[in-house]
Amino acid sequence: MKILVIGGGGREHALVWKLKQSPLVEKIWCAPGNGGIAEEAECVAVDSGDVAAVVALAEKIQPNLTIVGPELPLVNGLTDAFRQRNWAIVGPSQQAAQLEGSKVFSKEFLQRHAIPTAKMYGAYASPQQAYRGLSAVKWPVVIKADGLCAGKGVFLASNAEEATDFIRRVMEKNELGPGGHRILFEETLEGEELSFIILTDGERYAPLVPTRDHKRVFDGNEGPNTGGMGAYSTDDLLPDGLRQTVISKIVEPTLHGLAADGIPYQGFLYIGLMLTKSGPKVLEFNCRLGDPETQAIVARMDFDLAEVLRDVAAGNLQPSKLRWEPGASVCVVLASGGYPGKFESGKPIDGLTAVNHITGVKAFHAGTKLVGESLVTNGGRVLGVTAVGASLPAALSAAYGGCAKIHFDGMHYRKDIGAHVTPLKAAGD
Repeated sequence: MKILVIGGGGREHALVWKLKQSPLVEKIWCAPGNGGIAEEAECVAVDSGDVAAVVALAEKIQPNLTIVGPELPLVNGLTDAFRQRNWAIVGPSQQAAQLEGSKVFSKEFLQRHAIPTAKMYGAYASPQQAYRGLSAVKWPVVIKADGLCAGKGVFLASNAEEATDFIRRVMEKNELGPGGHRILFEETLEGEELSFIILTDGERYAPLVPTRDHKRVFDGNEGPNTGGMGAYSTDDLLPDGLRQTVISKIVEPTLHGLAADGIPYQGFLYIGLMLTKSGPKVLEFNCRLGDPETQAIVARMDFDLAEVLRDVAAGNLQPSKLRWEPGASVCVVLASGGYPGKFESGKPIDGLTAVNHITGVKAFHAGTKLVGESLVTNGGRVLGVTAVGASLPAALSAAYGGCAKIHFDGMHYRKDIGAHVTPLKAAGD
C-alpha cells in the first residue's frame, strides 16, 4: 500500500508512525508534514485545506489510500472530491463534517434526535442580537463561535461583562475570523470531560480507547483554552456500565440520526462528553481524531492500522480487529513561550535524541521544521512526549522523564496531566 496522510501536526505524526509499522505499507507521503514526520515519510509542501491542490497531488502520486487528519480539508469537501474519482479515502463528507464545522448545525442535530446535550439559549448572527440575548441566560454561560476556530472558539463567561467582551472581540473585532460570525449561548454543564472517539465505515463502528484531554494552558486547569496541552488514556476512565450508557444513549442515536437525516458518515467521529450527575451529555462533535488524544490512542494500538483503515475506506470495517494494549498511555504537550497567545518560532530544539533512547517513550512532532540539519520550533504546540506504561503513574513517570530531557527557549508544559483522576460511575450507580 502507498498511503497519503493529510496534515502536519502531532496527530498526523502519530498516524504516520503507526502506519509505518504495517507490513502492508510500502510508501507514505504526508502533506504538508513537519520536521519530525520528515524522518518517517516523504513530506510534500501542500496546503492541506486547499482541495484542488491536494487532488492534484493525489493525481500525481496515485496513493492507494488517503487519510485525513485535520478538520479544514473535511469541512472544505476533500473527501467528496476523492470519492467522485473513486479514490479510497478515510473521512466524512463535507455535509457530515458540518457536525464540527458548525456548532449551530450540531446543536440542532442533537436536539432533533433527542441526544443528551446542554440546553441552548439561542444562536445569534449579529452582536446586537447577542448582547440582547444575554438577558435570558443563567450564569455562568458557555459562548461558542459557530465555525472552525482552532480550539479557541469556546468561552465560559461568569458574568455579563466577560460575555460582552468576548462577543465584541469575536463578532465586532473579528478576532476568530469567519468562524466567529455567528455564536450561540448554552448552559454550563458540570462534571468530568471525556473524549470518546469511534471509527465507522457508515454501517459498522468500533470505539477507540477512552481519553481525557487537558484544554487549559496552565496547571490546575487555569488560563485560556488551547488546542490541548496533554491527554491520557486508561480503561479505568470508562467503566463498563458507563461505557454502555454512552453507546446506547449517545453513539448509536448519533449514527441512527445521521442515517435518518440522509447523511452517511465514514471515518473518525470524536464525541466530546461531559459526565454529569444526570448522565453523559454531548459537549461537541469533531469530524476527525483529536489532538493530542490521537497520540495517546495510537500508543495503545495492538493492531495493523493500515489494514483497518483500508477496510473502512472499502466499507468493510471489522470491529474485532481493533485490539488494545492494557495499561495506560500519556501525551504531554511541550508548547512555545506565549502560547496560546503570540509566540516566536525558529527556536532550536535540544534533547530529542536522548528521548528516542527511552523505552516506551516517543516524541511526536507538532510544530517543528528542519532548517538544514537542525530542528527548530514552528508552531504553538511543538512536541507531544508520549509514553505507555503498565499503569497511569508508570506512563506519567516515563512521559515526564522524556520532557525533562528536551529544551527550547520559552518551552512550557503542564506538570499535572492525568493528576485529577477520579473513579467514575454510571449515573444512578
